[in-house]
Amino acid sequence: MDMHDLFTHGFIQRALITGFFIAILCSTLGVFLVLRNLSLIGDGLAHVTFGGVAIGLFFQSYPLYVALPIVMLSSLGILKLKEKAGIFGDTAIGIISSLGIATGIIIASIAGGLNIDIFSYLFGNILAINTGEMTVSIILSIGLMALIYILYQELVYISFDEDSARVSGIKVDRINTIICLMTALAVVLAMKAVGILLVTSLLILPAVTALQIARSFRMTLIISNIAGIFSVISGIIVSFFINLPAGATIVLINFIFFIFAFLYKNMVRSSVR
Repeated sequence: MDMHDLFTHGFIQRALITGFFIAILCSTLGVFLVLRNLSLIGDGLAHVTFGGVAIGLFFQSYPLYVALPIVMLSSLGILKLKEKAGIFGDTAIGIISSLGIATGIIIASIAGGLNIDIFSYLFGNILAINTGEMTVSIILSIGLMALIYILYQELVYISFDEDSARVSGIKVDRINTIICLMTALAVVLAMKAVGILLVTSLLILPAVTALQIARSFRMTLIISNIAGIFSVISGIIVSFFINLPAGATIVLINFIFFIFAFLYKNMVRSSVR
């Protein structure tokens, strides 16, 4: 099979289209999360997603629709624990994520027949995305990207100096809530692409790759988008031709980009010296 024949398959087309939109969303949102030291929230919410998927499978409901509200409520729970209980952000994430994964494990153990289904969500299978999942992913991705565009100035201000943003009148708490909810949606959407266990990499790796070599914030967003999109598309194609798991291949290509960016940055620094 050559490259032309590859793109004639419906499942490849759906995977590439869905992956494109998810990559743009995650790589854009990831920049704001990394700059604000909130990258761990993606990992915590991914663990909660495991619990949501297990609940959905247990009640024979579509896991995506069950996981979405659970993960969104959990993201708000992290904020409330941080604000009301005086708990540090990473501690609040640890509490919620451990509760989510414990719930998933208990439900999976009670209903042993769920193990195979849960396995597919743990490691993802973007090649198995159907038309309905593709449509939902596109609509939510476009909606969230539009929201990022509307709040762009506030997000940038808060990312670099939250205290000054608060003093200047920006509603920081509201923006933090929106960021957490957007991250929750992104995590659930990316679950099908790379799996629950690897979803954080789609948020973090393109962003940290861009931060190695970009000289401005806008350039950071552009490079992060390019790295995210290219890693997803190339990961899908490579995994299909050499029969590898698509999610893991996408992550490995993302990591290779990061290594190249890191080496390039060090080469530039060495030449300046």
